[in-house]
Parts: sequence; C-alpha cells; structure tokens
Amino acid sequence: MSSLRRGTAVLAASVLCTAAAPLALTGTASAAPATSPARAAAAEDDGLYGKGDPKFDGVWRQSVALLAQDTAGVSPADRAVTWLTDQQCANGSFTAYRADPRADCDGKTPADTNATAAAVQALAALGGRSDAVRSAAKWLVSVRNEDGGWGYNPGSPTDANSTGVVIGALAVSGGDPAKPGEPSAYEALLGLQLGCDAKEGERGAFAYQPDKKGDLAPNDDATAAAVLAARGGGLVVEPAEDDGETPAPTDCGTDSGSGGGGEEGADEKISPDAAAGAGAAYLTEVLRANGRHLPSAMPGEKGKPDYGNTADAVLALAASGHDDTAEDTLDWLEDHAKDWDKSASDPAALGALVLAAHAADGDPRDFGGADLVKRLNATGPAPAKDAPPEEDDDKDDDGDGAGTAVTVSLVVAGLAAGAGIGILFSGRRKQQGL
Repeated sequence: MSSLRRGTAVLAASVLCTAAAPLALTGTASAAPATSPARAAAAEDDGLYGKGDPKFDGVWRQSVALLAQDTAGVSPADRAVTWLTDQQCANGSFTAYRADPRADCDGKTPADTNATAAAVQALAALGGRSDAVRSAAKWLVSVRNEDGGWGYNPGSPTDANSTGVVIGALAVSGGDPAKPGEPSAYEALLGLQLGCDAKEGERGAFAYQPDKKGDLAPNDDATAAAVLAARGGGLVVEPAEDDGETPAPTDCGTDSGSGGGGEEGADEKISPDAAAGAGAAYLTEVLRANGRHLPSAMPGEKGKPDYGNTADAVLALAASGHDDTAEDTLDWLEDHAKDWDKSASDPAALGALVLAAHAADGDPRDFGGADLVKRLNATGPAPAKDAPPEEDDDKDDDGDGAGTAVTVSLVVAGLAAGAGIGILFSGRRKQQGL
C-alpha cells in the first residue's frame, strides 16, 4: 500500500470526514501556507522527514520513510523514531499530524486509521516500541466497523484502502486479521471486489467504496491496496525466491474466479488468495494496456502516469506471485522516475520507490542511476547507520519482538468487546472512482 498515491483523496476525506492524512504510499495533500501554525511547528521538528507542511501527511510519510530505510539496511536517527512515537495519542491512535505533541489529544483530534496503521507497521519493523505498537493495534481493533472493515476515520464508511492498510498493520504486529468475527475484515474487503456481474475488463478490480447507488467502480489504487492486504501482508514485501509468473484465476462461478459473485457465482465465497489473484490479473491487464504503468485518474491529469499508484502495483503484484510483471513495472519506474518531480526530495515518494525496488528485487541504491536511499536519508536527520541489509546487525527490539506486539488475548478481548478484527495499501487516500 499508499497507495495513499493519496493526495487529492486526502482533501476529499478532510471535507467529508474531517480527516487529515494521506491515503496511499506517496500522495500528499496540498500544502498549507508557510505561515500556518502547523508549518511553524514543523520548522522545529528536526526529527521529521521532508520540508513540506506535515498537516495532512506527517505521520504517514514518516512511517513510509522509516519502513523504506529499514528495508535498505539503514538505522534511522533516534530522534526520527521518537518524532513518530511522540505523535501517538494516549488511547493508542495517531492523527495525520499534531503540531504540539505535548498537548493531550481530545475530542477534536481527528483520529486517523491510515496514519495509525502505517505507524504500527513502521514501529513494528524497527523494534523496541512494542508498547506503542500494542496500544495502536488495540485501538484499531476497537474502531472496526460493523461490516468488518475500516474507514478513514472511526465511524466513516468502510473503504478498501483503509481496510487494507489496517489488515497489513494487524498482520505484521502479531494480530490475525482472519480471526472469526461477524463479519471478518476479509469479508468487508472482498465485498468491494467487482465480480462476474461486472464488465469483463473490470472483473477482479476493487472499488474504493460503493457509490450512492451501491454500485462498484474499479479503482486501480484501491485494487493494489486490497490485493496486498488479501495476501495478508503489510507495506514491506519480501522479494520472491522463485522467478516466474503465477497464473491468476479468471473463471467466474468457481472458487478460482474473481470475487463478488455474479449471475453464475452469486452465492460463491472465494478465498482471500483467490481474490488477490483476480485483482492482480486486473492490474496486469491495466499495466499492459498503458505501457507498464497505471494512468492517473485525477482531474486534469488523465492519461498521464501515476507514479505512486504504479509503485503500489509493484508491491501488490510481487506479493501475489506475479514476479515478472512486478519486475517489468519496476523497470518502467526506474526508466521514468526522473520525470516524477516528487522523486527528488519527497520522503513518501522516495520511500514508495525504495519499497517497490525491495519487493521486485531491484536496487534502490542504483535506480536509474539515482541512489534513492541517499536521497531519502537527506530528507531527514542523518541516520545512525547506513549499510546494505546483508551487512546490517540484528535489531534490538527490547526482548519481546515486533511480532508479539498484539497477543492472542488482545485479539480475543477485542472481539469479545464487539470490536472485531480486520482492517492494506492510501494512505490509500485517493480518487474513489465514484
């Protein structure tokens, strides 16, 4: 996930849900004036990555940057990690950005599921912050919607991107998104997939949310986020050991077909793996039709490449076994990243590219001639250590490990309280395709 990849959807969310965070890996909302209180406070945030106003994406971009550094063998500066943990509210949640983390969160603080889930993934990966991870995951469990999914803010309608990134957070922090619940997180996610009653070229895609009539429209970013989550993973995807293309299910009316039912399979329930395969097949066709990249759906940008969503697609394809397509798409990004202005100094964009390179077995330190890791490091405080992953020492995660942050007893307690579990990829935060 990241999308979001999340820029304009953030603005829409802020209007509809008083949200203030990115919906995908790379997007950022329009910056507030430099004289805004948030920007003035950010000038003193020497642990924060990026110079842009963090009002809408501070926690998200910090989390993506830390995750990307970790995959590249970089040990971030302590103050960078402390900046992130200081953003957490006492109840475990995160918002997009708190200008004064010393002040208590109150009813006016817009808790943000995307920011919280991204922070969980970053802190779990780095280790040593299990209390923060545990409390954040517990909060996510407590705000699950009745349908099993999550919206951008607690109580807002379930969307594929938010549900996806939370599933990823619970998966990497020791929780089990597949634990029984009525309904489960995966049911909520798969309920947003277009099935056999959709147009043939749209089958397998995921919608961000249903429109006002309850209809689903394909959304590329939501599809990438949902595929990643359906595979049960977070924003860090390990490179596949074996090369090759894993065939995706395409037959409707069977367990190997695309989700959502339809005339032939309305009563069929497919597995998350099968749903991920169908979503990956949809992404593959969109990439092929557009010269190995995803097109932008933003007003005034249609027909232009969406670099952030394309990086998200690499994660989804690599996670679902489509190694060849993931590598081809990464090759396109490597050839064209120089055309993306955000790839110069935007920490979320750079982090997304580093994560994509990691997933598809690329080299982020020589990416089209650019050292993405060096660029990312330069957007924040100098790292404590910078070494390729194979040279990096094991992290000290204070004895209990990132994977134990959410215990079985926590999950059971959350379910017993009626919160349930479940939630990926924006941040995801994007065009809703409605």
